[in-house]
Amino acid sequence: MKARSLKKDKVNIITLGCSKNMVDSEVLSGQLNANNIDVVHENKRSDHNIVVVNTCGFIDKAKEESVNTIIEQIELKKKGRLDKVYVTGCLSQRYRDDLEKEIPEVDAWFGTMELPLMLKQFEADYKSELIGERLLATPKHYAYLKISEGCNRTCAFCAIPLMRGNHISRPFEELVREAERLVKMGVKEIMLIAQELTYYGLDIYKKRMLPDLLKHLSDVEGLAWIRLHYAYPSKFPLEILDVMKERENICNYLDMPLQHASDHMLKAMRRQITKTEMNELVNAIREKIPGICLRTTLIAGFPGETENDVDELKEFLAHHRFDRVGIFTYSHEEGTSGFELKDDVSPAEKQNRAEEIMEVQQEISYEKNQEKIGQVFKTLIDKKEAGRYLGRTEFDSVEVDNEVNIHAEKKLPVGEFVNVKITKAYDYDIEGVVI
Repeated sequence: MKARSLKKDKVNIITLGCSKNMVDSEVLSGQLNANNIDVVHENKRSDHNIVVVNTCGFIDKAKEESVNTIIEQIELKKKGRLDKVYVTGCLSQRYRDDLEKEIPEVDAWFGTMELPLMLKQFEADYKSELIGERLLATPKHYAYLKISEGCNRTCAFCAIPLMRGNHISRPFEELVREAERLVKMGVKEIMLIAQELTYYGLDIYKKRMLPDLLKHLSDVEGLAWIRLHYAYPSKFPLEILDVMKERENICNYLDMPLQHASDHMLKAMRRQITKTEMNELVNAIREKIPGICLRTTLIAGFPGETENDVDELKEFLAHHRFDRVGIFTYSHEEGTSGFELKDDVSPAEKQNRAEEIMEVQQEISYEKNQEKIGQVFKTLIDKKEAGRYLGRTEFDSVEVDNEVNIHAEKKLPVGEFVNVKITKAYDYDIEGVVI
């Protein structure tokens, strides 16, 4: 320990959970770096002496992963390989009192909005002039842009408001400045994220301002792609689509979690929308933007869900043929209104239902990918792996969607665009050659 104390501190940040957590870690990195403190993400070299675990507390599996990661770092500390272990993020925000008792070896716990307090542990100053500046943990050609924090919705299954608080929009001037900085750093694609994109602006501008924000962001010189994640379907502002149609650098892509499709479940989940309204919305979106890629996420096994509800959901998927679908099994979260209901679907049955639903989507995905054979797509090269290049089209977001396996006879620049002609297609990936 004496020898280590002579060395300059080096902080390793481990990020768990969603892209919103990733942005928080990047902001922390930027603040530490501005205070002349060495900082890295997911360090493989193990030459750091301090760890910050940015936790997720969304569902049971995420909470378990977060706790296991904390314990792993504590074991390294006990062996003398670490000096300090700090914990932040959603799990820490929600369960701090219990965790402090169960894992007393953690040096300090912080909530989701306590960055200045955390910096004090490093004798570092919070630099307000750095708002929006961060060290990217993603490859330099794409980045997430968090346009708001928290959520005002009361969905029965969701504990996010308990951990992140009410919706707070960021001023669009600030967001435009951040986008400009990201482009100067080499970013070509920005993915807009929030707990609910479409609520943006209601708190500070008294109206939905996402269409206006998109116009300003699309004017940023050098920004090739803007992608929209997490649009809430209730009271969806269709003006977004007008901007999408008008601006070439806004991807024809929309991530809109619907969660279910039976009125029985939508009401129980407190989704503030009916199946008929969802049908009308999906049709309206596709009418305004033909060929748009629609991604949604669903929940299987919410309390009271019946086989009829599952069948109705499968029929809904078969009818609308979404391009991308993700599914979660319901997690019974204390503090939510759903927790007051009896969790009456067994874990095994939840998993069975999720698999049934995804079997429907798998066939749809395969058929949609087959339709791409022979077509040419502008493709962003993300990486080279195992001797091949992997990229994405405007219809594919990072990690959750299709990848394009690219065959090329010459070296291709990662982070650049190429035109790829699709030659083969599978359930969730496609292959092609550069032309």
